[in-house]
Amino acid sequence: MSDLKDLGEPSEFWDYFEKISKIPRCSEHEEKIRTFIKEESEKLGFNSKVDSAGNLVINIPPLTNLKLTCVLQCHLDMVCEKNESITHDFSKDPLKLKIEEIENEKWLTAEGTTLGADNGVGICYMLTLMKKIQQNELEFDSIGFNLLFTIDEEQGLRGAFNIDKDFLDGNLLINLDSEEDDTVTIGCAGGLVHFIEIKKDTINLNKTNGHFIPIKLFVSGLLGGHSGVDIHLGRGNALKIIGQLLWELNQNYKIHICSIDGGNRTNAIPREVNAIFYIEEKRSTEILSFIKNTFNQIKVIFDGIEPNLEFSIKKLENYDQNEVLTEKIQEKVLDILYLIPNGPISMHPQIKDLVFTSSNLGTISTRESDIEIKLSQRSLSKYFKNIIWEKTKALLEMSGLEVLIKKDSDYPGWTPNFQSSLLAKCKETYNELYDDNIKIKAIHAGLECGILKEKFPQMEMISIGPRNEGAHSPDERLLIKSVEKVWKILISLLRKLS
Repeated sequence: MSDLKDLGEPSEFWDYFEKISKIPRCSEHEEKIRTFIKEESEKLGFNSKVDSAGNLVINIPPLTNLKLTCVLQCHLDMVCEKNESITHDFSKDPLKLKIEEIENEKWLTAEGTTLGADNGVGICYMLTLMKKIQQNELEFDSIGFNLLFTIDEEQGLRGAFNIDKDFLDGNLLINLDSEEDDTVTIGCAGGLVHFIEIKKDTINLNKTNGHFIPIKLFVSGLLGGHSGVDIHLGRGNALKIIGQLLWELNQNYKIHICSIDGGNRTNAIPREVNAIFYIEEKRSTEILSFIKNTFNQIKVIFDGIEPNLEFSIKKLENYDQNEVLTEKIQEKVLDILYLIPNGPISMHPQIKDLVFTSSNLGTISTRESDIEIKLSQRSLSKYFKNIIWEKTKALLEMSGLEVLIKKDSDYPGWTPNFQSSLLAKCKETYNELYDDNIKIKAIHAGLECGILKEKFPQMEMISIGPRNEGAHSPDERLLIKSVEKVWKILISLLRKLS
């Protein structure tokens, strides 16, 4: 691949993007990327500080008398997802960047892993701004900047939640975590994330007397994607698919489940899942045929949406694990997977095509003493966000299983302000640059703006960003030309504010 600097303006953006793609920055492991940014700011002569949570702020003073302070904000962490066939250690391996041409457009992506454009683009825009101001290529007479880099956004927006109120000051905030270059975001959904631990009860299966054989069922090839902004696209959830398969199989045949494992995050639609279970050897041909036929019936609903959806069945020759779920636990866990709400629950009554409330069954892990399920609910209404969780909780209570529920996060939505002066300036800027009207939207995903607005109510806020598709999945890709477009919007808007 050619030097990323050759991809267009600003060249500093691409230089920084290449550098940060070599720095580990999975959620909860942002130390190295924060150190890199902090050291870069010190080289350029700007003061920085880190709060008790690990959030970083860099202060850029105005050239003349301060009239207003603008906060530019992004998050440091990225979703670390990879295809099962790929060998990649996110704690040390650099991302393997590559350029793809799709329908005559150039995109930047990574081989078999997430790209980290969410929210690496925000990091690189802010580093580029800092460098160009230091080199006197950009001047903003009466406006000062606080460049805010938050931690752990992808796992519950913890950096924003724990930011100190006296850590930050400003009149306006521009979040750089949106993904459409012709759109300004002014509102978002709030969300709930819960971890559910179902106590296991197992027995040792006597394979010889029952003539059982172990098999592994693997569902893969799904597109996945963001559990908020992609939830309405009809994409398959691997956990729901295998849940339906196993539920129907359990109704018709004698099976004994050892484990079900799949999904990685609550904010990603699960792409892959596997289950290991025993089936009767004498009926194995019949059972495998039943699985294939059932899968093909389920697959119909994803025609045209999930072209690569597939399953595989493998007989495990040397599998020596005899511990299987008891009949009661197996039955009830499969009931939960089969019935638990998933996908869009309702649409916004006024805003076309905007999901109002949704739920995502994100992960399932079979552990030594329990089965852990992680899921999230989102809504533009605090009331309905709680309603969908209460329905899920009622299902768990009806199962009669011993369940431990842990609330991981509960974050507020961001109410749109159509009268915002910052929004008005953004609309003017886009119209002057492109002789067109910028699209204005709210999204069915959590942005840190909701939390930051509660903490800093005096700030007017918007969110912008270049076109990025497939976030939270190895299909993530960044439209190269949109980087320059959003850079022009950002700089022109800042000049207008100054």
